[in-house]
Amino acid sequence: MRNRRPRGTAFRSSIAVGCVSAIMGVSALGAIAASADASRTSEPSGTIGVAGATAEPAAPADTLAATQVALDDGPAVTSELSVAAAPFTGGTQVSVAGEELDQVASVTVGGAPATIVAADDGALTFTVPAVGAGSLGATADVQFTDAAGAPVDVEAPTAVVAAGTSVVQPLEGELTGALEAPAPTAPRTLTLTYTSDPAIDAQVGYVLAYWSSYNSDVYPVIHGYDCANFASQSLLARGWTMDAGWYVDLSTGAMSPSWASSTALRDYLYTRTDRAVELDDSQRDLVKAGDIAQFDWDSSGDRDHTAVVTKVEHAASGTRVWVGGHTKDADYWDVDTALATGGGSVTYFSIS
Repeated sequence: MRNRRPRGTAFRSSIAVGCVSAIMGVSALGAIAASADASRTSEPSGTIGVAGATAEPAAPADTLAATQVALDDGPAVTSELSVAAAPFTGGTQVSVAGEELDQVASVTVGGAPATIVAADDGALTFTVPAVGAGSLGATADVQFTDAAGAPVDVEAPTAVVAAGTSVVQPLEGELTGALEAPAPTAPRTLTLTYTSDPAIDAQVGYVLAYWSSYNSDVYPVIHGYDCANFASQSLLARGWTMDAGWYVDLSTGAMSPSWASSTALRDYLYTRTDRAVELDDSQRDLVKAGDIAQFDWDSSGDRDHTAVVTKVEHAASGTRVWVGGHTKDADYWDVDTALATGGGSVTYFSIS
């Protein structure tokens, strides 16, 4: 049974304590009153009074007033989002405070499902999903639902107590059996604004600038299989720094295998657990712009082509991904079209 109840753990305990206090109080006060009456008279019980009538002592009458009981109403969010804006590329963790938030079953941002990272009675944290670059600057509603699919209330106090105003305390409610008056609340909707990520902007911008013209004035070109070379360049544009395992010497044109080979780049990214997490195609909803996509055309286990994710769209029918790159020179190549024409499979590296 879930009916609206005033918020607060103090209230929950006050109901039980109040009922006990009321019962004990009535009995105790009755006993005290009876004792006081006995001490104020010297006449014994059954003394002859006026007109010879015998006065019988009145039986104490205990009265127990009915106590209202407020029942639990399920989860409710009672705070703002911990952040008001997040990059459209997703991955930002956002928290809210409230009550019984461990009963929240799902969170959506702009209609896209968000992953719940942690939840307990008083707090919930979720991860903002990635959206297409076209959502930059857009404001998305954040919705919460319980296990039954019902929307979770988002509430905020609307009344302010003026200085010097008397406020009923929980103890008073316990002694009288009356419920505390809850602070007035008003339903509202939480919103999140999608912002840009400068590092990803630089990376995707580099891909869109040089997918067809190449940047041969700066980097060497590997004719016929320049895809990993170009993807590596994009990571450098994003802010990555070269190391002993992944590099190009611009003065000599020498490259590490991981810079120029798709399979070797995969193996290098496996070692970069601080900045790269592999995803298979069933995890496509986690892919975002700037991630690395790799294709295995012949299902041999190695990687035959590398590209950079340039666009992601989430819809009720599923997630669509587009990539840009060299060798298959493209700015927006639909991954599903690529698989339909080339066969094989695709995997991704989520880049941070």
